[in-house]
Amino acid sequence: MNAPVTSHKLIKGATGDWETVIGMEIHAQVVSNSKLFSGASTAFGGEPNSHVSLVDAAMPGMLPVINEECVRQAVRTGLGLNARINLRSVFDRKNYFYPDLPQGYQISQYKSPIVGEGEVVVELDGGRSVTIGIERLHLEQDAGKLLHDQSPTMSYVDLNRSGVALMEIVSKPDIRDAEQAKAYVTKLRSILRYLGTCDGDMEKGNLRADVNVSVRRPGGPLGTRCEIKNMNSINFIGQAIEYEARRQIEILEDGGSIDQETRLFDPGKGETRSMRSKEEAHDYRYFPDPDLLPLEFSQALVDELKTELPELPDQKKARFIADLALSPYDAGVLVAERESAEFYEAVLARLADRARDGKLTANWVINELFGRLNKEGRDITGSPVSSEQLAAIIDLIGEGTISGKIAKDLFEIVWQEGGDPRALVEARGMKQVTDLGAIEKVVDDIVAANPDKVAQAKAKPQMIGWFVGQVMKSSGGKANPQAVNDLLKSKLGL
Repeated sequence: MNAPVTSHKLIKGATGDWETVIGMEIHAQVVSNSKLFSGASTAFGGEPNSHVSLVDAAMPGMLPVINEECVRQAVRTGLGLNARINLRSVFDRKNYFYPDLPQGYQISQYKSPIVGEGEVVVELDGGRSVTIGIERLHLEQDAGKLLHDQSPTMSYVDLNRSGVALMEIVSKPDIRDAEQAKAYVTKLRSILRYLGTCDGDMEKGNLRADVNVSVRRPGGPLGTRCEIKNMNSINFIGQAIEYEARRQIEILEDGGSIDQETRLFDPGKGETRSMRSKEEAHDYRYFPDPDLLPLEFSQALVDELKTELPELPDQKKARFIADLALSPYDAGVLVAERESAEFYEAVLARLADRARDGKLTANWVINELFGRLNKEGRDITGSPVSSEQLAAIIDLIGEGTISGKIAKDLFEIVWQEGGDPRALVEARGMKQVTDLGAIEKVVDDIVAANPDKVAQAKAKPQMIGWFVGQVMKSSGGKANPQAVNDLLKSKLGL
C-alpha cells in the first residue's frame, strides 16, 4: 500500500515560502460515432464542414436530440472515478458569443450535472500517493474551429467539431504542485482510456485542460486564481504551472495584487500571457434549455453499466502485486497504459508456467521491450516482437534451454528478422550447454591458468564471480550459469 503523501513542493520566495493551489477542468471528447445532439459523424479529419448536420448548423426549427451512448459513456466515466451518479440532470444554455458555435450558445450542464463528487488516487515518486477530489462531471457540446490563416481579411469557420460531445471533469483545488498536476492528468487519461470513454489523444485535441492556478502562504486563505486555457500537453501543463506560480509570487512580493483573468501558455517562450479578464459564471446567463427535457435514467441502468466496467489500472496493479509478486513500481509501469497491460497479460497467457515467470516476464517487457521501443520512438502497438514470440523466449529461459545472455541475442534476432524463437535456437545452435563434461573441461582450463585468482577466491569466496564470468565468456554465453557455479565451488573447495 502506498504511503499517504505528507508533503508537497513549496516555492521559496524573497519573503518566505509559498504554496501553489491548483484545480483543473479537463475537457475529454466522448468516444461515440455521432455528436451529442445530432447524427453527424465525430470522425477526426475530413474536409472542413463535411461532418455538419442541420442541428449543428443551427438551422431554424432544428431541435437537439440526446445521444444515448454519450450518456452511457458519461455514467461509465463517473463509475470509474468512484463518483456519485445523478439519476436526474438538466441541460442548460450557456449564453456567450461563440463565433464557431452557430446557435450563439452552448448546451451544457450547470447546477445539475450528470455526475457528482468522486476521486482519483494519484501515485507520485518515492511511493507517495495523493487523492484528488472530483467536483463534478458534466456533458456539453464542443465548439467548432476558427481558421485564421486562410485569408488576409477574414477568418474561416470549420464546424466539424461543433456539437461533438465533451465530458468536462472538474477537480477540486486539491493539487499542490506541478508534479501532482502532471500525475493527475496522466492518471485520469489512463482511466478514460481503460474505460474506452475517451481516447485521450491530446495531439488531436481530444483531451484538453484548463488549469486554475493561485498561490498563498502555506495553509493560508486561498489567493486569486488565474485560468490557463486549452492545454494539450502534460509537459506544458507542468511548465505553465511553475511559470504562473512564480509570476504571481513576484507580483505579490512587490506589493501588487493578482487580477482574476484567463491566460494562454506560450510553449516557445515558456511563459503565460493574458488573454482576457475572467468572466464569472453568472455572466454566462445560464438557463435550462427549453428544447431538452431533464435527463432521467434508472438505477438499474447504472448497475448494469457498473457490471460491465473493465478492470481499471488500480485494480489491475493490485492484482499484479498480489498474484504475480511484482513490485509496486513494475506493476505501476505495466498498467499505466491499457495497451501495455494487455501486451503483458497476452505474454503471460502463453507461458508454460505463468506463476514461475511472472516477474521474469515483467522484467523483459519493461526493460528489454519498452526500453527498445522508447529508443526507436515506437509504441507497443508497433512492436516488431509479438507477445507470442516474447512468451517463447521466456519459456526457453525458464526451461533452461537458453541463458539470459543468449535470450538477449535471440531477442535481437527476432526484433530484426522475425521468426519462431524455438526454431531459431535450433537452427543457429544457441542452446545452453548443460553437459557437465563439456563445461568441466573449460572450468579446469581456467582454474589451471589462474592459480593467483584461485588463492584469492579461497580467501574471499565472492571472487568466484570472476571465474563464472570467464567460463561464460569462454563458452560464448552458452554454459548454464548455475552448473558453472556448482562446478567451480566443487573444484575450488568452497
